[in-house]
Amino acid sequence: MTDLQITRRGRWAVSAMFLANGFVMGAWAPQIPLLLPRHQITEATLGLLILVLGLGAVGAMVFAGRLIDMFGARRLLCVFALAILPALPLVVLAPSLWVLIPAMALFGATLGSMDVVMNAHAVEVERRLGRAIMSSLHGFWSVGGFVGGAGGGWLLASLGSAGQAFWAAGGAAVLVIAAMPFLAPDDPRPEVTPGVAPVRARLLPREGSVWLLGVLALFCMVPEGAVLDWAALYLRQELGAEVARSGLAFAFFSGAMAVMRFAGDGVRNRFGAVTTLRWSGVIASVGLMGAALAPGEGAALVGFFIAGLGVANMMPIMFSAAGNLPGLSPGAGIAAVSMMGYSGILIAPSAIGFVAEHAGFRLTYGALAALLVVVAMMAGRTAAADGLRPTTA
Repeated sequence: MTDLQITRRGRWAVSAMFLANGFVMGAWAPQIPLLLPRHQITEATLGLLILVLGLGAVGAMVFAGRLIDMFGARRLLCVFALAILPALPLVVLAPSLWVLIPAMALFGATLGSMDVVMNAHAVEVERRLGRAIMSSLHGFWSVGGFVGGAGGGWLLASLGSAGQAFWAAGGAAVLVIAAMPFLAPDDPRPEVTPGVAPVRARLLPREGSVWLLGVLALFCMVPEGAVLDWAALYLRQELGAEVARSGLAFAFFSGAMAVMRFAGDGVRNRFGAVTTLRWSGVIASVGLMGAALAPGEGAALVGFFIAGLGVANMMPIMFSAAGNLPGLSPGAGIAAVSMMGYSGILIAPSAIGFVAEHAGFRLTYGALAALLVVVAMMAGRTAAADGLRPTTA
């Protein structure tokens, strides 16, 4: 089997890893409300628990880049993919709040670490193929999230919390174990010159270029978190939507993201990462501003759908750019950008809720649209993603 055939097979193996990660996240979503009666806690306490999960994820991302430099992305992807399997059952079966807290942190840490490692491995596969594949990989993640969420709700009703958690772990295990033998090998490690001490990998990179990408990733993720956490409330409180339709905002947004992610690689391979990101930022900004100015719920849903089309390929391009920055290993670049970007999901629930309480959701979403304009203006900073060169025959 040629190197190119091995790489192509590895591309579908890493796709299965993205699918498994999204599937576990999707299965977790319907479990969240059940924590309230199970542990007799309030919504405020639940919010803090979700924050613990997020802090566990972001904290683990700090170390993931250095681990990749030490052990290689392929090996770590196998380790963390196996580690996520018991994480959801541990959260669901936690007998008390004091056991639940570390279980949530562990759940976040395993998911966050796997996220960084699978994106770093994807950059290596992408570089070997010499063409963009990152958007479709994130599309598989979205499909996994949809299947895990939709099927998870049905399994909850049929089997209860524990049964659903074990079925989710089993489904993810099938994907992970089937994919592991076919993952592409890591890129060759740099040779060590005799008599010269190897350069010690830093915990956090010092290059300003990667942190600027991290800020842009933050600007991409905060609007996504705002739609996830607050769009339903916006439709209900300010546009008068019924409860049954208020959840359609994120459904329209995420559905558009999933569809566009599978089309995104073709767009990027034709027009390049910089142009794709620039127009993605413009489209996302127009959609979010349309939702902010919408006279009714129908127009707002159209706006959120357009915003989803724009946002879909922004983070995949950020990951490709971070993994191809000159003088920086893929693991270090992606870990820094992931940490900054996913902090947006942590900041969004509290900060946006505070702003919306005082200024309203219309002004809030309008301000977030301006962040996406900044990303479009700074699209040239992702030029490293266009530097892909095939390394296989």
